[in-house]
Amino acid sequence: MQDPDNPERGPEAGLKETASNAADKRPAKSRHILLRIDSWIDSTVWNAGFRAAEIWEDITIFFRRFRVRGWKRMVFELAGEGLTLGAAGSVLMLLLAQPAFEATKEDWRNRGDFAVTFTDRYGNVIGHRGVIHQNSVPIDELPDSLIKSVLATEDRRFFDHFGIDVIGLFRAMVTNAQAGEVVQGGSTLTQQLAKNLFLSNERSIDRKITEAFLALWLESNLSKKEILSTYLDRAYMGGGTFGAAAAAQFYFGKNITDVNLAESAMLAGLFKAPAKYAPHVNLPAARARANEVLTNLVQSGLMTEGQVIAARRNPATVVDRNEVESPDFFLDWAFDEVQRLSPRFHQHSLIVRTTIDMGIQQAAEESVETSLREYGEAYHAKQGAMVMIENGGAVRAMVGGRDYGESQFNRATRALRQPGSSFKVYTYSVAMESGMTPQTTIVDAPISWGNWSPHNYANHYAGRITLETAIAQSINTVPVRLAKEKLGIQPIRAMAKNLGVETPIRDDVTIPIGTSEVTVLDQATAYATFPAGGYQSRRHGITQVLDYDGDVLYDFDRDEPAAKRVLSEQADAYMNQMLSRVPYVGTARKAALDNGIVTAGKTGTTQAYRDAWFVGFTGNYTCAVWFGNDDYTSTNNMTGGSLPAMTFKRAMDYAHQGVTLRAIPGIENPLPSEKDLAKTVAAKPQDGLPQLIRPRMLSVQSTNILKALGAKLKNAAPLAPAKVASAE
Repeated sequence: MQDPDNPERGPEAGLKETASNAADKRPAKSRHILLRIDSWIDSTVWNAGFRAAEIWEDITIFFRRFRVRGWKRMVFELAGEGLTLGAAGSVLMLLLAQPAFEATKEDWRNRGDFAVTFTDRYGNVIGHRGVIHQNSVPIDELPDSLIKSVLATEDRRFFDHFGIDVIGLFRAMVTNAQAGEVVQGGSTLTQQLAKNLFLSNERSIDRKITEAFLALWLESNLSKKEILSTYLDRAYMGGGTFGAAAAAQFYFGKNITDVNLAESAMLAGLFKAPAKYAPHVNLPAARARANEVLTNLVQSGLMTEGQVIAARRNPATVVDRNEVESPDFFLDWAFDEVQRLSPRFHQHSLIVRTTIDMGIQQAAEESVETSLREYGEAYHAKQGAMVMIENGGAVRAMVGGRDYGESQFNRATRALRQPGSSFKVYTYSVAMESGMTPQTTIVDAPISWGNWSPHNYANHYAGRITLETAIAQSINTVPVRLAKEKLGIQPIRAMAKNLGVETPIRDDVTIPIGTSEVTVLDQATAYATFPAGGYQSRRHGITQVLDYDGDVLYDFDRDEPAAKRVLSEQADAYMNQMLSRVPYVGTARKAALDNGIVTAGKTGTTQAYRDAWFVGFTGNYTCAVWFGNDDYTSTNNMTGGSLPAMTFKRAMDYAHQGVTLRAIPGIENPLPSEKDLAKTVAAKPQDGLPQLIRPRMLSVQSTNILKALGAKLKNAAPLAPAKVASAE
């Protein structure tokens, strides 16, 4: 049918219109639902806001009743600020306490639960470490005179404070201010125990803060008796002894329970400076110090003058002992190694054969001390450290500082110092591994890496030079250019780790010139790879651990894996060729050994002359030397080529006496010439290699005179007792 009003419209048009009307109705319904949802959201949000405003108004009205004015408002404002600052301070204190939390996570009670006797490489006893519990005496059985002497001298308010003596600290500050110098310490006995158990003698704010937290922790976990007993058991008492019981046996030859007042005062006087007041070293100083302890007893009210007068008139006498120098810094490190190996065995009473050579150790100590005594004041350097490793990994000598009695902080194993240019060997090692050679040329010119622009010494630039010249002259821009344009930072960090640096290396563009801190032991370990032909040096201080039945519990050669190659043979040869030029045409000419012994190594000097290094090696030994100051103050323009190089030479010249010389791999003429050895080689060289003989220290005439004098003294008749008494 057609639409009468529109003849052109047919039935199909009507159907389309009906469908269109239905479609228009559905969107209208949908739009209605959306409007309702929108309205609900608007009303809900508005109601929520309105309700929140009402709640806020109610809260405001409620708190108006607490509003104060005048002087009360000032009090409440201060209280509010105090709470805010207190909350911030609590968070800060928690952060500062984190090192203390980390230190107490381990089994600290059993950390020293070993009785270890150490021997040198030849089997001679050189010292002891740990607490021998069967000889340790309970606190209640110790002499009353000893307890009172210790408390009167070290901590008079021990039973009154909570680990930190605020009153004593304030008194010490006033006394020191009046004297103009440090004459009285403010540390409590608990703080001293915290330092002995968990920390080192490093003088820093961080260490003192951690020490305070540890003291509080000890006070909350131990009784006062336990703290005092542990302190007396583990404090260093000089002469290589630890603990009052061992000291009484060493100095007086008697049990700790048998010491009298005079001997107790002498023992109590050792805690302040055991090396200075050790009676077997300086008996007059020890007696003077004991007299001060007796005065402390009287001043503290623990004894009267009448009770101490007999001890003043009859001071303690000690067992006559030959002074035996103990390698204490080395023994501390070796004791840590024993505890690291302890999971391999269950016994705690052990005999440990170490790698130390006491002849070389004494030469190393004398070299460091002589250098500081002769040149330390001029260079403004107060401390030094040295580690000597025989090629193969055995540590033959370790010097951790000038005086173990004054400071037990081991600067050879624990002090993190910037190595300066001595770190450049890791960059050059990566370069040699990447296909470069000592003759590869590179431009020495100003360079920038981001916002950092390193400079050469005296701002001198040489233009295009070879790598062997760059390392010999210790040029700074070359390793930086190598790292930036060819090598990258990560391979350098990986090389340092592979060669033996155990300290984490920073991920920083400045590390090619030695800004990331390392230890002296790290440097000695890594450099020992070069004379080992590119194999790991396998640094170690212990060869065997035995029980008292003679059973071998640990053997280094048996139980440790073989050395792995960490540097290719060709790269190692190239590095040796370059490093062997440094003591002859480079920055370390004072390090070249006598008798033509080929020497190689690298100097290092840090910014503002804070640290000076020389790390070098021969075919026999590797030696790392550092000089500087504990407080990081600058030296007086001391470079690695001055005092460190001279000290290296002094110690290494001694170490090479009477040894079969070994060659450094990869260099030409690695052994002394016949002319150099004409007066110093043995008549029958061993293994076909030259062997140095010890040089004559005295002339033949002087030797004969001393021998004759010794024979006369030996055969002389003894003096009459009356003459001896009159002489005294």
